[in-house]
Amino acid sequence: MAPILEMRGITKTFPGVRALDNVNLTVQQGEIHAICGENGAGKSTLMKVLSGVYPHGSYEGDIVYDGKVQAFRGIRDSEHAGIIIIHQELALVPLLSIAENIFLGNEISRFGVIDWPEAFRRSEKLLDQVGLSEPPTTLIKDMGVGKQQLVEIAKALSKKVRLLILDEPTASLNERDSQALLDLLLAFKAEGMTSIMISHKLNEISRVADSITVLRDGSTVSTLDAKNGVSEDRIIRDMVGRQLDDRYPPRQPDIGEVLFEVKGWNAYHHLNTQRHIVKDVSFNVRKGEIVGIAGLMGAGRTELAMSIFGRSYGRNVSGEASMHGKPVDVSTITKAIDTGLAYVTEDRKQYGLLLEDDIRQNVSLANLPEIAKSGVIDAERERSVAEDYRTNLRIRSSDIFHKTLNLSGGNQQKVVLSKWLFSDPELLILDEPTRGIDVGAKFEIYSIIERLASEGKGILMISSEMPELLGMCDRIYVMNEGRFVAEMARGEATQESIMRAIIRTAGRSAA
Repeated sequence: MAPILEMRGITKTFPGVRALDNVNLTVQQGEIHAICGENGAGKSTLMKVLSGVYPHGSYEGDIVYDGKVQAFRGIRDSEHAGIIIIHQELALVPLLSIAENIFLGNEISRFGVIDWPEAFRRSEKLLDQVGLSEPPTTLIKDMGVGKQQLVEIAKALSKKVRLLILDEPTASLNERDSQALLDLLLAFKAEGMTSIMISHKLNEISRVADSITVLRDGSTVSTLDAKNGVSEDRIIRDMVGRQLDDRYPPRQPDIGEVLFEVKGWNAYHHLNTQRHIVKDVSFNVRKGEIVGIAGLMGAGRTELAMSIFGRSYGRNVSGEASMHGKPVDVSTITKAIDTGLAYVTEDRKQYGLLLEDDIRQNVSLANLPEIAKSGVIDAERERSVAEDYRTNLRIRSSDIFHKTLNLSGGNQQKVVLSKWLFSDPELLILDEPTRGIDVGAKFEIYSIIERLASEGKGILMISSEMPELLGMCDRIYVMNEGRFVAEMARGEATQESIMRAIIRTAGRSAA
């Protein structure tokens, strides 16, 4: 059977950068084809070429779809051919309903007037296909990210999709929602649909992919037949160009006295003050120690971190905080920073960076007084600081004037880390520090974290990836339903013991 898609010799350049260099991709009808590679390898750029985001004429090479050379001038052309792309940042309008989002730009009308009864009827049918029971009138803002992802897929189905492209579809999902989405892709495959999935989660790729194409530095490295299984080590070797003997850097902790301590911490929902989100939490972090917080999505981990960091989340926040055994005031972000705290948010694009600004401007954001003279920014000092961090953290860019928006996810995360390291914190709070980052860049981030701990800084690390917590942390607190329900030393913690603590306490709460 002829392949449904061939991309032949695709080359795409931007000013000063060759993003794709003679890339070849072949996708068979009815398969799930995974595309892997480090951040900046060209995966998303290749899919934007395919979907018409980068139109014909802006790249070299041929797209052969259904046996014909295509010249997509835009997204509408590719969608008309049945190629639908779902980007990592969901393209839904929060204040519109499910039905309105599904048919946005493709409204169902009679005599020039939207036919709402028919739109709702078709929406219900599409929602049933993706396993959603919400009414079509439900507003997007009232749904979790996992369900929003399913609405995007329902929207794709409404356009009679034949080739579905998903860019990091599970990056923001918890384990349960991720598995449900993968099951849905397998169900679509059984019905004959073809899918291309970009993902950094190698365990998910191994579960669903029939074929895997690996890109590195904008070029095709290999295409692997995954039907009979491919080792993660082989995929990693092709991705990074070297063998990663260990996913985590070697660690010989030198843990000192208690650095930061919280006692009896409470926080209530920022809109509904009757909802108790963080419930009487107490913990400590020692000098040179990496402490993890494990828990399911919605356990209250991010809310805890944000409420401690200048009460940037929550109402009626209460509790005691101390640094080096002395009470400290962390009631505003400025006071938290002055105390020695730094917080690397889980959403680097919305809260961590000014994407339209360059590396230089972002690095200095959290500590402007350090680069100012008499209240005026010293441009030379600002450039020097940014260049130092660009070199030391190995931020891959043309220079410090490179727009942050155009960096890969891993390099954006390094810029966020640079910003907070420049504030010279004693305690660094990391919320999902490697979300959406490839395995090679993860190792670099882990190495930075380990180095900071070896310098005596305290690290508080929140992660939904249990292997990451187990591989990096000296001690792990387990959080469930707003409370810390267990504390485990490095040698005691396992995925099973963490889940057992969560399930045991959840059952007790339900009872």
